[in-house]
Amino acid sequence: MYEYIKGLVTEVESTYIVVEAFGVGYLIYVANPYSFSVAQETKVYVYQLVREDELSLYGFHTLEEKQLFLKLIGVKGLGCKMALPMLASGSIDGIEDAIERENILYLKKFPKIGDKVARQIILDLKGKLGPAPATSPERNFEELVEVLEGLGYKTGDIKKVLPHIHQEFTIEEQIKEALKLLLK
Repeated sequence: MYEYIKGLVTEVESTYIVVEAFGVGYLIYVANPYSFSVAQETKVYVYQLVREDELSLYGFHTLEEKQLFLKLIGVKGLGCKMALPMLASGSIDGIEDAIERENILYLKKFPKIGDKVARQIILDLKGKLGPAPATSPERNFEELVEVLEGLGYKTGDIKKVLPHIHQEFTIEEQIKEALKLLLK
């Protein structure tokens, strides 16, 4: 089992990178391949998947990303190819916060994650991700801004209504309140 591979990035493709270490090129599937640059010296934390018909490496920038990935693939019905895109399009804190707050809508925004899998993630991981992340106003509003931008609202308009939204509301209540204010 590998913990990490340190070497030179020789290829960057849409789903993977190739890291050369001591004359061997390792194909590593990563969440955000374009965050790596060709000819860049890098250290990639890896998870090695071994199956009867497959031997694959999955890579991560940080140990925290890898640990969350390992917890996610431990969820029934959630494999490596579903967990990796979650890390690509969501922050570690955002994913952990959504699990702790049972925010199914946030989890369903990831590719191939439906209602059933989102509920299974919450069932299997709630309370098991370490201390509950502090719910800061910035984090609540970060998620709110992301949702509203996804609905087509401009960042400037969104920032104008944020001071009028209660921080203690759930994300669903914040969205409703923000939409009321934006439609005025």
